[in-house]
Amino acid sequence: MSLKELHLRTGLPKATLLRILLTLSNRGMVWHRMADGAYVAGAVEFGGQVPDINDRLAEIASPFMAELSTKVMWPSVIAVPRLDYMEVIETNGPIVRLDSAVLGPLGLKLSYLHTATGRAYLAACDPIERETIIDRIRPEKSDQADESLLQSLVEETQRRGYSARDPMHSWPDRSRQLVRGDGRRSIAVAVQARGHPVASLNLTWPMNRTTLAEVVNLHLQTMQATAAIIGQRLSETLEQ
Repeated sequence: MSLKELHLRTGLPKATLLRILLTLSNRGMVWHRMADGAYVAGAVEFGGQVPDINDRLAEIASPFMAELSTKVMWPSVIAVPRLDYMEVIETNGPIVRLDSAVLGPLGLKLSYLHTATGRAYLAACDPIERETIIDRIRPEKSDQADESLLQSLVEETQRRGYSARDPMHSWPDRSRQLVRGDGRRSIAVAVQARGHPVASLNLTWPMNRTTLAEVVNLHLQTMQATAAIIGQRLSETLEQ
């Protein structure tokens, strides 16, 4: 719930609620999600029911993504794999406040094939998982040129350590038309935990504001460091 929703539900003054929420936050019982301003039950420290790994991941990633927003002027999302799409679980977009590159909302379904976020995960997962994902999104009619381009996209992402939206692929997977017309560019890197990819962290900017090469030069290392610390912290909580 948001602070306003808590105020309406409990009747307590907002100042009182903020003091309570601060105490609960310090004890790991709640955390404040950037994407929608909601206060969410803690999944890392709170000793309640066993949380979903993605709940832990969102809670862990949120402060590091907030820190990322102080170093990079463009917004980011972190998204996790589902059967045939990637799902956004947190974004620092609301605190970056760039109207021309608003990201999200939570739960947004992103294409594996037509977004940098999806391509980063696709290139990082093991060959069996990758082929399973590709089987789900492959259209009934696919020629060898399509298959070869997809393979080259995976190999290029693996070689350079990040993914991009370009070049476009012809398969009519979700997000293709949106990506073609939204006037943005993105790069993304995989988040690894215990040696396996668990998510992707992206960076998105208006196409007319800067180039891919400049963003990679200025911000790729910062993104990779952010993804690495998120993965490390998630690994530590899973080992406890």
